[in-house]
Amino acid sequence: MSDPQHYADSAIAPSRAPFAIIPSDTERLPAATKAIYVGTGGTVVLRGVDATNDVTYRNVASGNYLVVCASHVRASGTTAGDLVGEA
Repeated sequence: MSDPQHYADSAIAPSRAPFAIIPSDTERLPAATKAIYVGTGGTVVLRGVDATNDVTYRNVASGNYLVVCASHVRASGTTAGDLVGEA
């Protein structure tokens, strides 16, 4: 479609570029997320884009979304799997 409004991006717009998340203790995510889909439940350790410390989301059920602008998802402590970044 050629309608630019149809493809406009914002913090609340649907993801335009979802990507698989590979947790890493050192590498930033390829893009800041609007949310993270958790395919296989567990714990997710991440850092928000404006945060100075990591936070831990425990007992995240499979199929849930974490609505967070994250810059990192850490390998250490993250037990959840099949993570998808919504960017």
